Parts: sequence; C-alpha cells; structure tokens
Amino acid sequence: MAHDTAPAPVIDESGHFHTTDDPIDLTGYLFEDWLALGFFVLLALDVFYQFVTRYVINDSAAWTEEIARYLLICTVFVAISATARRTRHVHVDFLYRLLPAGAGRVLSTLVDGVRIAFFATAVVLTLSMMEKMSNYKMTIVDLPMNLVYGVCLFGFACATWRSVQVARENWKRGYSVLERPEHAIEEAIE
Repeated sequence: MAHDTAPAPVIDESGHFHTTDDPIDLTGYLFEDWLALGFFVLLALDVFYQFVTRYVINDSAAWTEEIARYLLICTVFVAISATARRTRHVHVDFLYRLLPAGAGRVLSTLVDGVRIAFFATAVVLTLSMMEKMSNYKMTIVDLPMNLVYGVCLFGFACATWRSVQVARENWKRGYSVLERPEHAIEEAIE
C-alpha cells in the first residue's frame, strides 16, 4: 500500500521514542465473536479459580475442572462460526495453482457446497443427539448436558449460515480464497 507521506521516525534526533497506535476498530466483530470471547473469559476465570483453590487454599473445588471442559467446548464450537465467516479454516490451496481457472472455480464451488452440507449435517446430528440425551446430567454439577450441546448446536447453525454467506459472496465475486489466496478476504461477512 503506497503512502503519500513518509512515516514519522520512531526515534528522533535526541533519542526519544515516538510512536502512535492505530485507532481500535471493533466493528468487524459480530455476535458469535463476542460470545466466543465471553466463553473464553469465563474459562479463564474458572481455571484461575481452580488454580487458587488448589494451590493457594489447598482445598480444590471439584466442579471447576468439569466446567472448564464444557467452557472450552463452548468456546471452540461458537468460534467455528467466526472462523467460517472469515474463511480461516485450514485449507490447502496449492492444488488450485496447478488447475486451470475453470476447474479451480468448479472445485472451489464444490468445496463451498461440501462445507455447507457438513455444517448442516452437524446441526441435524446434534439435534438428534440432544433428543436422545435429554435426561443426561453433568457429572458433578447438576445441570442438563443439553446446555453444552445447545451451544454446540448454535455454533454449527451459525457456521452453516456463515458458510452460505461466504459461498454466496464467492459466487458474486467470481473466485474464492482457495483460488486466489493472495486476495484473502479481510473484511467480515455480515
């Protein structure tokens, strides 16, 4: 990116350090980003409480390990949606450099369809599992396991919706990040 003016020196003639931060822009983060962050913060607080009760007070709280496991699961499954929206899942784009452009476009569209089908299938399977395990409780904490599965269901449903949005955007644009990784999408799909 070319700038008209030269950047200000970090250290001036007298040896003083000068720098400025870019303004913070939080507009690119959507609901699932903040929800995943919320679960992560709760996880950090839970693990900190576990550390304090185990090593400082020497009277470990039994419930913290189980809750930490479930909070980690919630963090990951909600973050799947944010990753799908930004097309940041692990993918291999080397093959697209070897294929002709038309074949790469077809394969990329097929990948979009498979991604949508995968997440939609995960929604259906999670719903089925929730129905079968409706009476199960957590081991130590007397709460239904469907609370955790409900968060997983939410994550998969959001990931399905975000994958549809990404596929639609790829179709309108005429290429995906797989075909042109040098043009990776930095803006968020909203």
